[in-house]
Amino acid sequence: MARALNLVGDRWALLIVRELLLGPKRFTDLRRGLPGASQSMLTARLAELEEAGVVRRRRLGPPAGVRAYELTEWGRDLEPALLGLARWGSRGPLTSSAQLSVDALALAMKTTFDPAAARDFAVRCQLLLDGDSLLVTVEDGRVDVVRADAADPDLVIRAGAGTFRSLIFGGVPLHAADVVVRGDGEVAARLLRLFRRPTPANGPQ
Repeated sequence: MARALNLVGDRWALLIVRELLLGPKRFTDLRRGLPGASQSMLTARLAELEEAGVVRRRRLGPPAGVRAYELTEWGRDLEPALLGLARWGSRGPLTSSAQLSVDALALAMKTTFDPAAARDFAVRCQLLLDGDSLLVTVEDGRVDVVRADAADPDLVIRAGAGTFRSLIFGGVPLHAADVVVRGDGEVAARLLRLFRRPTPANGPQ
């Protein structure tokens, strides 16, 4: 545990790993997902993670010449630990109203998913959030969230990340939100109910 914390015990280190779980990102995209991290802080943490073998740089294309950061195989092995930590933290009271990045929302969906509520329910939903595309698959009481495009999803939901967060965690009804749904509205409403809401700041601990 001490060796692990020496590598990823810093708060920003784990949040960088979170932002890369769904795939590689450019430095500018990482900054957008971590608005509280200064450029120098993010640069320093990325260098430390790269030196430790958790993160590596690669060239994306197209366009050619664009460099990005991605998790190494060893870095991807952190996902179960990160999910467990996020699940543990979700039981505490919600004390911040700060916006979540799309990647943070994806992790939140994985950690708050309620298998019992998903019994006898299956759907492939394309989520279009702030220009990002996630495929959410619910089947056999399990959920999978990946950055991908589906050719024939059962459902398509287009919304801002903040709006979608208010739908699944804030209790805002679908009809009252600025959201576009293509497909069965009842299926969409049930999908949104599959995630446990956080404990309010003044709620029980």
